[in-house]
Order: sequence, then structure tokens, then C-alpha cells
Amino acid sequence: VLPTRNGRTGTAFTSTGRVNIKNARHADDSGPLDEHCPCDTCRRFTRAYLRHLFITGEALGPRLLTLHNTRFFLDLVAGIRTAIERGGFETWTAAFLARYNREDAGGETTTRQQ
Repeated sequence: VLPTRNGRTGTAFTSTGRVNIKNARHADDSGPLDEHCPCDTCRRFTRAYLRHLFITGEALGPRLLTLHNTRFFLDLVAGIRTAIERGGFETWTAAFLARYNREDAGGETTTRQQ
């Protein structure tokens, strides 16, 4: 439910944190939603276009973010599974959280670990 509900409301999960695509800072952003993501949404559409779809109420916007978020979580779980199988879950987790919670990485609403 998490990836689809958030996608429908304009929140994308990226390798550098959560992004609210409706935020005005994305109005002129010609970059992909997540430069490290291989999904069609990230390969084919800019943040500015995705924002435009949400602001104008086009049904394509929520669909594209839902597809992206679903791919993000599938890749996340695959990474976790591989890390567990190799015995490096703690190392993988530390590296993931360091990327996901970076202040300068472009994520807007990240959750900080204490």
C-alpha cells in the first residue's frame, strides 16, 4: 500500500530520500526523479513534467509515481535479500541510510535515524 498511496498523492521514494513532486522547487527541474533508478518514469520523464502532471490534475502523474515507487521498493527488497544472503546486512543498511538521509542529496522529507 505504501508505494501506491504515496505515488497517488505526489510522494516519490528515491535513493536519496522522499520527494514531494508537487513542491515548487521542481517546476523547472529538468533532471530525472532519481538518477540511479532504471525505471521508465526516471528514464523518460523530468521532475518538471511530473510536477506539471500533478499540478494540472492529469491521471498520468499518479500512475508514473506509483510505477516508480513500486520499482523502488522491489529493488530495495532485492538489495536487502542479497545483503542478508551474503552476511552483510548491517553494512548494506548503513550505506543505504547514509545515502537516503544525506542533507544535500535532494530528498525533502527524510526520516533521520537517531
